[in-house]
Amino acid sequence: MNFGQLITAMVTPFDEQEAIDYTATQNLINHLIESGSDSLVVAGTTGEAPTLTHEEKIELFKYTVEVVAGRVPVIAGTGTNSTKESIELTQEAEAAGVDGIMLVTPYYNKPCQEGMFQHFKAIAESTALPVMLYNIPGRSAVNMNPETIIRLATIRNIVSVKEASGSLEAMAEIIDNTPTDFALYSGDDSLTLPVLAIGGVGVVSVSAHVLGLDMQRMITLFNSGQIQEAATLHRRLLPMMKEIFAAPNPSPIKAALNLKGVKVGGVRLPMLPLSDEQINKLQQVLNLQETTLN
Repeated sequence: MNFGQLITAMVTPFDEQEAIDYTATQNLINHLIESGSDSLVVAGTTGEAPTLTHEEKIELFKYTVEVVAGRVPVIAGTGTNSTKESIELTQEAEAAGVDGIMLVTPYYNKPCQEGMFQHFKAIAESTALPVMLYNIPGRSAVNMNPETIIRLATIRNIVSVKEASGSLEAMAEIIDNTPTDFALYSGDDSLTLPVLAIGGVGVVSVSAHVLGLDMQRMITLFNSGQIQEAATLHRRLLPMMKEIFAAPNPSPIKAALNLKGVKVGGVRLPMLPLSDEQINKLQQVLNLQETTLN
């Protein structure tokens, strides 16, 4: 399964009662496909998975598959810190028709490396779907070492990793010691170009909600050998990427979408919406970005 070079970790739109807004979800899916997303991750961190119920996730998977209608792959975030629960959710996601799954490192219970290996192995063996690992020590409190990812890459349907450790050294080690068809994606928007430079294939992005066409163009420029042009565009995108992570994700990106007329509502507690001051700053950066890129 080729997930492409620009994967968007999709927000989950909510209405004023904080229920999933399916009309807004349809509009968002179409917006993302039209603005360059090669694949969509549903119910990941950016999709506020920790505050979605099991039932909500399954309904969201089914609805997204229906709306996407085969235009791009749909990747379901089915990883939890319970192997049993992750297997159940993965199998239900597979039945819902998704094209792949993303499995986050188990959070809070802090397993050892062998525990993580056995966790991911058990989930992968429970499904025929391609699996993307997701290493994000900043949120899960554990780092999956390159050696563990390299071991996991030998499992038939573990085909990629979203690396959000921030360590280019670790990423280079993974790329160097995994099969050529194993794909490493940056888990940080601001590291997209450096990760491409060491052999990564792309990014699982938050910024692509509002910068999708420009990010797609940057990656394409790099891949076609236009390195300086890609680097110039990368530098122009950085201020907006920085602002999108100026407060805990996904509050800023939801605010940015709302400001751009793609209505996705607010966030669920314990996340908080941006303050008026933060929204004004975000609007200024959005305006500056549009001026700079046009």
